[in-house]
Amino acid sequence: MFVMRRWLAEVLTFWRRSADENLHWRLSRQDDLEQLRREQALAEQELVAELKKRSQQLAHELALNKARNQNELAMLKTRCRQDLQDYQQYLQSLDRLKDSLRRSYSHLPEAVAFTIHHHAKQLLNRMWEADEPQQKLKIEMQLLQLMTAVHEDSRARLQSDVAEGLPQRALACIDADLDNQIG
Repeated sequence: MFVMRRWLAEVLTFWRRSADENLHWRLSRQDDLEQLRREQALAEQELVAELKKRSQQLAHELALNKARNQNELAMLKTRCRQDLQDYQQYLQSLDRLKDSLRRSYSHLPEAVAFTIHHHAKQLLNRMWEADEPQQKLKIEMQLLQLMTAVHEDSRARLQSDVAEGLPQRALACIDADLDNQIG
């Protein structure tokens, strides 16, 4: 029993000594722990302030981008409306050109006027769908040449005394366009 008491006393002494050492260590480090807690609290405050600042900057940038995008969208809508109006005017002009051809060359089947009109519409559509500005200008020049040729053919036909004939200039333009597409 004595041995057990002694062993129990040693265990209690060891436990007290460990607890005392732990307490002494904590007391000696209490200033360091307090400093660490203060630094951690300051770091958290700085982080919150930085996050708030960044979220405000992000909100500002988003507002700027939204305004910029709305302006660009409004400009694009205006440009598209104008393009649509221009396209419609082109189509009306092509219809007048077809009517002029039909009046000037009344002896020819309507298919000739429709073929020339159809080719002009194809050029117009290709011009409208072209992505590259150079390609768009090239096709626009082809369309302009065809329209000029039709106008010159119609004028020459009205000034001529010959009853028969073909719109030679317009057909030559179509032929040249087809050669360019194939070759």
